[in-house]
Amino acid sequence: MSSAAGSSVVLLRPTMASDLDAVVEIERDQQNLPFITPWDRTQHEGAIRFPDFRHFIVEAGDSHERLGFVILQGCRNPHRSVELKRIVLQAKGQGLGRACVRRLKAMAFGDLGAHRFWLDVKSLNTRALALYESEGFVVEGRLRESVRVTIDGADGYDTLVVMSLLDREYQARRAMGLEAPLGSLA
Repeated sequence: MSSAAGSSVVLLRPTMASDLDAVVEIERDQQNLPFITPWDRTQHEGAIRFPDFRHFIVEAGDSHERLGFVILQGCRNPHRSVELKRIVLQAKGQGLGRACVRRLKAMAFGDLGAHRFWLDVKSLNTRALALYESEGFVVEGRLRESVRVTIDGADGYDTLVVMSLLDREYQARRAMGLEAPLGSLA
């Protein structure tokens, strides 16, 4: 992966129809597949058109290299509960996921006025679980063996861990200096 992946500054640009082949390819990459439930192209097309969703391409570095994508859902939720539906990145272990999560938290609580920002993550995705916990997300519960998984040809089930961050928790983290100032995310 190029040096762009190591950059802590990420850009999120709206996904366009011309990006969807790359989105599906990234999603179906064998490194990513165990951790997500992939969508078909039609589902992604709907997400870029439906106003309750925000579908973004993740770019980094001076070259604006496409490194993954993220999806938010519930952006028009009357209960102000926004879901981090999907985050899929090609570069692993370089801080890109943390930079994305921080940008998405700022977007959810700042731009979208969320009261609650939540997600579910497969329990086998220990790297993501550790990241979300370190970024202030609280485990709300577990949906035991709720998703079917196939890993290395073996079928089984995994548990979804439901996590969330409330606006007051986010504001407390900002007051403690645990969140980047909004202007520094650009």
